[in-house]
Amino acid sequence: MASESADGLPKSIGFVGLGAMGKHMAVNLAKSLPSDSTLYVHDIMVAVVEEVAGSFTDLVVKCVSAKEVAEKSVCVPSLNHPFEDGYLLFQTVTANNISKQDVILTMLPEGAHVKSVYLDPATGIIAALSSSSAKLLIDSSTIDTATNLHVKEELSKVSPETTFYDAPVSGGTLGAVNATIAFFLGSAPSDTNIGRLTALLKTMGTKVIPCGGPSLGLAAKLSNNYLSGIITIACSEAMDMGMRAGIDAEVLASVFAAGTAQNTICDVFNPVPGVCPKAPPSNGYRGGFRVQLMRKDIGLAVDMARRVGARNVLGASGLGVYAAASDASDCKDLDSRVVYRYLGGKENWKTVD
Repeated sequence: MASESADGLPKSIGFVGLGAMGKHMAVNLAKSLPSDSTLYVHDIMVAVVEEVAGSFTDLVVKCVSAKEVAEKSVCVPSLNHPFEDGYLLFQTVTANNISKQDVILTMLPEGAHVKSVYLDPATGIIAALSSSSAKLLIDSSTIDTATNLHVKEELSKVSPETTFYDAPVSGGTLGAVNATIAFFLGSAPSDTNIGRLTALLKTMGTKVIPCGGPSLGLAAKLSNNYLSGIITIACSEAMDMGMRAGIDAEVLASVFAAGTAQNTICDVFNPVPGVCPKAPPSNGYRGGFRVQLMRKDIGLAVDMARRVGARNVLGASGLGVYAAASDASDCKDLDSRVVYRYLGGKENWKTVD
């Protein structure tokens, strides 16, 4: 049996990390697969694994570890479509059917989790590797570049033919739900795996941007989140300032959209509740990108800037705001746009007819 569908999608896949972003990515991936495919999933939160499995009873298989996902998500693809996966796990076959390559995708919160999932000698992906392995591994977590390169080096010691890519994403939970996220891929545009990676990742997003080489996808993501986080603070302050002067919040947002201040945060994720009805701020700041994660990413970006000799005039101030908001009882665990609340912005601004 061929291990790919007619449109080239893999028929055996695994996915590890079903958090706020990963769950929706896995769901969109499952929706794109043919009915006779299998998606192997794992997360330490059993309830979310049960939820995803319950939504696709004939397609999703629950696994107890990353190692099990790596071991089970293996199929022999057809020679016409050499693309197969799981965590993503992928297997390709040469003309003589000797070479195989398993592809694995992970989406995890922090560097410590990435180390555990990949390098734990008992339950990690590395436990399924050998000198004869040739796996294609994709990590969409947002972590520091040093940890990413360390994981890559350790994997290559056990399996020299294995390739490891950083592919962090941008677009937030809404983007993950709507499959509109962008992937920043740590590879050169000429990489031989670009075609198969792009085809797969586009089941979960709209853009795949090769950023040049190992860890450079992460460097791009940290630069992006630094900018996004600082814009959120500026947008919160500007909205609060204009509203206190007497401008209606929706009118002010439309002014920003038409003027030189136009930005995605204001247009799609406006921190003022009620301006963007589908955004987390309009749902009590529930869902979205947790303020603690933005604090983490701003911190990683500031550290990266220091390492490469870049000057961040706003970095310390921005990091201070997110650190304080992360510790505030009325902001902790909520969407990062909750900095509007932390800064004292008016939330119940709409008048009742």
